[in-house]
Amino acid sequence: MKAKYIPFFSLFLLVIITSCSETSNEQLFDSSLLEKRSAEEVEKVVEDFILAEDSTTIEIGEGFFDLKTQLILDSKENITIQGAGMEKTVLSFRNLKTGGEGMKIVGKNITVKDLTIEDAPGDGIKAQHTDGLTLRRVHATWTHGDKSKNGTYALYPVQCKNVVIDECIAAHSRDAGIYVGQSENIIVKNSLAYGNVAGIEIENCDNAEVFGNTARNNSGGILVFNLPGLPKSDGKGTKIYNNKIIDNNHKNFATPIGEGPNGNTVTMIPPGSGVVLLAAKEVEVFDNEILRNKTVGVAIASYQITGFPTDAPNWSPYTHDIFLHGNSYDRSEGFPDLSRELGQLVSMYNAHGKAKTQDIVYDGIFDESRGNSIAQNPMNICISEPGLENLYFTQFDLSEGEENIKSSADVSPFSNCQVNVTTDVSFISSK
Repeated sequence: MKAKYIPFFSLFLLVIITSCSETSNEQLFDSSLLEKRSAEEVEKVVEDFILAEDSTTIEIGEGFFDLKTQLILDSKENITIQGAGMEKTVLSFRNLKTGGEGMKIVGKNITVKDLTIEDAPGDGIKAQHTDGLTLRRVHATWTHGDKSKNGTYALYPVQCKNVVIDECIAAHSRDAGIYVGQSENIIVKNSLAYGNVAGIEIENCDNAEVFGNTARNNSGGILVFNLPGLPKSDGKGTKIYNNKIIDNNHKNFATPIGEGPNGNTVTMIPPGSGVVLLAAKEVEVFDNEILRNKTVGVAIASYQITGFPTDAPNWSPYTHDIFLHGNSYDRSEGFPDLSRELGQLVSMYNAHGKAKTQDIVYDGIFDESRGNSIAQNPMNICISEPGLENLYFTQFDLSEGEENIKSSADVSPFSNCQVNVTTDVSFISSK
């Protein structure tokens, strides 16, 4: 399919029948109960970052640290930033006067562990151009209750190598809680993402494994995207397994595209999305619990569905080589979301009757250089789920434009194949 078929959603002038809730700003503990550290103690933490020498540990004790400046670790190696525990050491950036991120890291072999980051105006922790990054038992969140003022990403490694995120908690980001972008060799495990627009997002990355996590009460649970125009183009090779992807029905509170500097594609994710694969390549999704996401369990889509330009060097808008198997699904009893175009498409044109939550949807957009018909499965979309005949599967046909959208429940073109997705994170798994 070609981009001329998209966009096609402008005709939807619908009443939004949805139970999206702006759930309370759930907090796992109350940091206001901690002892507030003195101005001198806070300044000592800032100085420790500035004066840190290679191969040292920055120890931050118990208490609530009210910081008015960023914590920056620039071009350092073999540094450990050690708190006393997520519920004992809290770094608050609510009163930050300059800079966006709470903690900003550039370096090699950097570990941050056992602390909480609160209320950064931008990102909680941003690591860039870092080779060897471990975030372990780090909690990043926003507490003031006005989600429109929350930061963009809670945990944000970008253009990094050899990244491990383990036992972390990311909450209330207006984009992604745990976002790893334009990076390679990645593990995200044993972590919790809740109350974000996107829980966990792997974007333009190579060689990633996402496992043992819980993504709940986000707009979208786990995303694998490849977007155009980034310093690192197409990524490939992601495994998503043994995760709980449940009740991701939160209102999408991302900044709309065109209304601010932080607007981007995640704005388009409909509440009620479990797993979304957009222009994704070589992705295996298996042995997950994908439960009660009210719009769709797994959405497989090419970038043309966004209606944005698809021309970019060394990048393809198509999703291909996808393997879904061994996942468990439980459809929501509510209505699919109608506040976003993809949700409208799923609700109005699915193959199982209007306003039906779908387990798996595929937009059916394919590269005509790889085949002449969707029946040939030219993009190698492979679905081998238990009880597949009882799942709600819809493949859309958008080739005739917005006035003649078709859909099919026939999964047979996609059910007699498998994809060998190769990842190797063994050399960072022990970190």
